[in-house]
Amino acid sequence: MNTSMVATPNSMRVSVPVIALTFYAVASGYLMSLIPLMLPFYGLDTALAGWLASVFYAGLLIGAVAIEPILARIGHKNAFVWCLIAFMLTIIALPSLPYGSVWIVSRFIAGLAVAGIFVIVESWLLHGDERARAKRLGVYMAALYGGTSVGQFGIGILGISGAMPFIAIITSLFVAVMVLMFVRTEQPAHQHSNGFSLKSMSKLNHPALVGCLVSGLTLGALYGLMPLELSQKGIENQHIGSLMALIILGAMAVQPIVPWLSKLLGSTLLMAAFCLIGAAAATTAMLGTNLLDLSISLFVLGMALFALYPIAINLACKAVSADKIVSVTQVMLLSYSVGSVIGPVLGDMSMHSQHGLFGYLFAMLMATCIYMLISSAKRRHRAMAG
Repeated sequence: MNTSMVATPNSMRVSVPVIALTFYAVASGYLMSLIPLMLPFYGLDTALAGWLASVFYAGLLIGAVAIEPILARIGHKNAFVWCLIAFMLTIIALPSLPYGSVWIVSRFIAGLAVAGIFVIVESWLLHGDERARAKRLGVYMAALYGGTSVGQFGIGILGISGAMPFIAIITSLFVAVMVLMFVRTEQPAHQHSNGFSLKSMSKLNHPALVGCLVSGLTLGALYGLMPLELSQKGIENQHIGSLMALIILGAMAVQPIVPWLSKLLGSTLLMAAFCLIGAAAATTAMLGTNLLDLSISLFVLGMALFALYPIAINLACKAVSADKIVSVTQVMLLSYSVGSVIGPVLGDMSMHSQHGLFGYLFAMLMATCIYMLISSAKRRHRAMAG
């Protein structure tokens, strides 16, 4: 990778990419829950849900590596527009060609496009004053999760069959494209860069890499399989949309306090704390006997799971020069994507066990909590010895 970006002045306007991201998130949130639930309406086996999630994240994995040359050639705004258009085309293909093979190819291409969207927006917002990065990441996560939460309500309002869900999704994406095309904004300028070698990647903060990996392992399974898990528990469709929205609302609620908690506890110890909270929430969801218990558990689980990625990526970008930001963002998304490819497959296997998807999430989070505690203790020991 030969090129990257440098920041324009700190006054760079970021409202346009954030607004466009919000409309993308509304569409993506609805689609996220829609795909596994609508499979029977198109004569497709529900077992395809896990594979559709995995192949999507496989596209995300490859897209994270491939996007930088495109971004360097045409710029952040134009690249964002073309990624949204590509994503729209993959959605149009779903009802038009209801075949398992077509849907798998379509979701793979969608993953490529979404990888571009994430790298573009994250690198856009991570440029500039390092002290404001956590705040800008908070705005980014709030927009992403807030839009995704709103999209979940489409399940109960617009349903899961017919043309209306697809019309609503495409319309939201079209608005995002219009915002980017017709509202003036500033974007990072181009500059030559040496990129990141494998040796440089190995020197990145290891807890940050693990945090992104585990975020993918858990969120990939959650996005692809949680609607099915809730359906198998006998939850009605209108409640499934609301419960999925609660997960995203939990994610949104935690973002404003993440920067403050990072300063108080440190990033590694904070990831351990959120993993422990998430494991407790998964346990409560497994043992809960009513809708209220499940609702509270999913809200807290959303807070825990969605806190990991912003903490990890901000940790990875500490003391990194501006011309390396895109490359670091790619590496973190790459780590997340590896987890996201594996997560739905492992999660699907766990759904046939006694504790289902919640048991899988508990195991992942507890293992990560232990790792982060050990890493934090080692760091403190080295600091005291030094």
